[in-house]
Amino acid sequence: MKTHATHYTVVKGDTLSAIAARFGTTVERLVEWNHIADRDRIPIGLDLLVAEPNPSESYVPFPGAGFFTSTQDHRIIMSMGIRLVQEDCSAWLPPEGPTSLWTKTARESYAMWQRKLGYRGSDADGIPGLASWTKLKVPYFNNEGD
Repeated sequence: MKTHATHYTVVKGDTLSAIAARFGTTVERLVEWNHIADRDRIPIGLDLLVAEPNPSESYVPFPGAGFFTSTQDHRIIMSMGIRLVQEDCSAWLPPEGPTSLWTKTARESYAMWQRKLGYRGSDADGIPGLASWTKLKVPYFNNEGD
């Protein structure tokens, strides 16, 4: 089991009901938080948001590099994208802007952030790491605005 702050990575044999019970939540919340289309099939390796963010925390904790996959669709990515635009690190072309999808453009934008921080070579590959994520200070979405 791999966990961090409010996330859990699915392993073989997991079910949403077992994960919900383990983290004291409901299947319905897991489905809502993670935009799960088929609650009977959750892929191994999927990084799930399993707990509501702690309201005393100001920023989203690093969800782990494995969170950023080509199939990821999560509001954390939208919040990250908005921060990247604010930092003038945006590969999105107008009128396009950040979405909740982890795309090539999102990765290119994050790579711009890494280069702004002074990272070079493979350290500026566009995949978030703990240090660069912490410096970006990605805010939580509030329930009214997402």
